Amino acid sequence: MSYRAPLADMQFVLRYLAGIDQVAALPGFADAGFDTAQAVLEECAKFNEGVIAPLNRGGDLQPATLAAGEVATSPGFREAFRRFAEGGWQGLQHPVELGGQGLPKLIATPCMEMLNAANLSFALCPLLTDGAIEALMVAGSHAQQQRFVPRMISGEWTGSMNLTEPQAGSDLALLRTRAVAQPDGSYRIFGQKIFITYGEHDMADNIVHLVLARTPDAPEGVKGISLFVVPKRLPGEDGGAGRRNDVWCQSIEHKLGIKASPTAVLLYGDDKGEVGPGAIGYLVGEENRGLEYMFVMMNAARFAVGMQGVALSERAYQQAVAYARERVQSRDVAGSSGPVTIIHHPDVRRMLMTMRACTESARALAYVAAAASDAGHHASDETVRRQNMAVYEFLVPIVKGWSTELAIKVASLAVQVHGGMGFIEETGVAQHYRDARILTIYEGTTAIQANDLVGRKTVRDGGAVARALLAQVRQTEAELAARGGADLAAIAARLAAGRAALETAVAFVLDAFRADVRAVFAGSVPYLKLAGIVLSGWQMARAALAADSLLKAGEGDARFLAAKIATARFHADHLMSQAPGLCTALTEGAPGALAMPEEAF
Repeated sequence: MSYRAPLADMQFVLRYLAGIDQVAALPGFADAGFDTAQAVLEECAKFNEGVIAPLNRGGDLQPATLAAGEVATSPGFREAFRRFAEGGWQGLQHPVELGGQGLPKLIATPCMEMLNAANLSFALCPLLTDGAIEALMVAGSHAQQQRFVPRMISGEWTGSMNLTEPQAGSDLALLRTRAVAQPDGSYRIFGQKIFITYGEHDMADNIVHLVLARTPDAPEGVKGISLFVVPKRLPGEDGGAGRRNDVWCQSIEHKLGIKASPTAVLLYGDDKGEVGPGAIGYLVGEENRGLEYMFVMMNAARFAVGMQGVALSERAYQQAVAYARERVQSRDVAGSSGPVTIIHHPDVRRMLMTMRACTESARALAYVAAAASDAGHHASDETVRRQNMAVYEFLVPIVKGWSTELAIKVASLAVQVHGGMGFIEETGVAQHYRDARILTIYEGTTAIQANDLVGRKTVRDGGAVARALLAQVRQTEAELAARGGADLAAIAARLAAGRAALETAVAFVLDAFRADVRAVFAGSVPYLKLAGIVLSGWQMARAALAADSLLKAGEGDARFLAAKIATARFHADHLMSQAPGLCTALTEGAPGALAMPEEAF
C-alpha cells in the first residue's frame, strides 16, 4: 500500500497545538509562519510519496551488500539520495550561512516524519547526518565547521556516530578505541566500532565519522572519553574528498528489520587506507569532554528516533485501515444479509482507533517539543530560552521512549488487523513490525530513556519542569470543564485522573530517590509510560478544545474536526484510563521487581 502524508493532521498540530505563528515571531524566523510551513510540507509530501516511499519494500527484499570493504545500497537508494540532496531537504533546519535553509525545527519535524514513514531504512542516513552537523555546530572549531558542515548539508558527504564497541554495549565507560596525538595536531585512531548506521555506503562521496576514543593518559571511565572527527576520505586541497583514510568496513549486520540500512562494523587503524597505520582524526573541542559533546548528537538522534516511532505508526495505521476497508469477512454482529468488510466489526474498529489515538497523540507531543526547542534556541529573552530548553530536554526521553514503544504496539495491531495475512510477508505489513522492533533499542533503550527521565530530568531540578507542565495540564482541565459538552467533560475527567496520577508519581520519585533508589529505577519505565500517556493525552485534550472552537465558529473541515474530537475521547477512555494503574506499578509495585531472589529466576 502506498504512503500518503497526513498533511491535514500535521498542519492542524502545527497551527493549533505547537504554535507555528509564535515560533515565526522568534528572531530569525519571520518568514517561517504557517503559510511557509504549509508550502514546505506539501512539497515534502510529494517528494516522499513519489520518490522515497516506492523504494521501501524493495529495500527490505534487496538489502545493502558488502564486497571488499565497500557497501552497495539497495536498488534506487543512491539516485533517491541524490534527489533528496538536490532538493535541499538535508539542510532544512541548518544555518543559512553554511548552506542550509535556517527553518525552525518545528517545520523540519513533520518533514522528518514523512521521510521516516516513507522509508525508515533510507531516512536513517539523513538522521545521522543531522546529528553530526549539530554536534559540530556546538563543539567543533570554526575551521571544522567550515570544512565539513557545508558538504554534509549539501548531501555531498554524510555523517555517522561511532560510540559502542563489542565489549561496551551501552556502557561507554568501557570504550577502548585509542587516539594518539601527532606532531601536526592530528590524532591517529585505533580500534573497532560496532552497530554504525550508514558507517559505509555508496550514496555520497565521503562519510564524516564522529568517533569516541581515549587518549593514552585519559582518566578511566566516561570522564576520559574524547570526540574526534574522522572522515572516510581526508579533505583534499580543493576541500573535496581526497585520500582514503584508515577506516574500513569489516562487515554489515544481518538484521530483523531496517534491512536496507547498512549497519557496519568499522575497523580503525588496520592499515588498509592510503595514510599508513592509524586513521587520521581531529579532536573536537577539548580532550575528555567527548561524551558531553556527543550528547548533543545523541539528543538530536533520540528525538529523531521518537519521530521514527510516530512515522512507522502512521504507515502501519494507513495500511491497516486500507485493508480493513477492503477485506470482506463474516457478518456484522448486529446482523447483516451477508459478509461485511472487517472495518464494520467492533474489535477491528477498536484496534484501528487505538492505532490512530496512539499515533496522533505522539505526533502532537513531539511537535510541541520541537516548538519548545525553537524557543529554547531563538527566544530573545534568556529566561524564556532557558525555560523552553528545560521543557524540550524533559520531553526528549518521553518522545523517544514512549513513541517507540507505541510504534511496536501499533505495528503489531496492524498485523492483527490483517489476521493471518499479516503474518505473510507478501502483504508488507510485517515489515513495519520488524522495522519497529529496533526503535526501543538504538539510541538508548526505553530503560535508558526512563532512567534519564528520572535522574537528570526529574530529580535534578526537584521536579520543577514536571510540575510546571502539570500546572498547564490543570489549566486545560479547567478550559474543558468550562466549555461543556459530553465529550469534552469526559476528556476533562480522564485528564484530571491522569494528571493526579502523574503528580503522585513525581512526588514518589522525588521522595524515594534517596531512600530506595533501586526501587525507583525498577519503576522508571512505568514512570516514563505514565508521563507519555498523560502528556500526549493532554495534547489530545488541547486538540479537542481547538476542534470544538473551530466547529462552533463554522471554520475548517467539519468532518476532520469531529474525528479529532472522537479520537481525543477515545484516547481519554482507552489510554488515559491506564494512568492510575501505571502510577500504582511505580509507587507500590516497583519494589516487587527486586523482591525475587536471583537464584529464583
